[in-house]
Amino acid sequence: MKPQEIDHIAIAVKELQPAIDLYTQILGASVEHRELVESDGIEEVLLKVSDTFIQLLCPTTANSPVQKYIDKHGEGLHHMGLRVENCEEALKDAIAAGATSIDSNPRPGSRGTTVAFLHPKSTFGVLIELVQP
Repeated sequence: MKPQEIDHIAIAVKELQPAIDLYTQILGASVEHRELVESDGIEEVLLKVSDTFIQLLCPTTANSPVQKYIDKHGEGLHHMGLRVENCEEALKDAIAAGATSIDSNPRPGSRGTTVAFLHPKSTFGVLIELVQP
């Protein structure tokens, strides 16, 4: 698995607008994309920062994984997205190297991407998302 670059850093928030206001002001970032991802029970906003994104994740349902994360850890850093050329190959390589996957196979992500997550218990406490544009 050879990531091309960091695709995004995801931050879990309780409310989107205050987070959008703060990050656009302190980073000079612009809103590049906004999407409701019903399958994950979230609304996301991508703020363009140089060649990467800050992804703000806000739960829309009580059983959303992001809501569970906020309930347990509070708002803050949720995961790191790594851009890969081929998500399926990157997932296989990561598993062969000793990582444990959350997704058994890549699945559709936001922005028309293909994604798969690696479990933080196998990556020193960091939830990693493999992102194929």
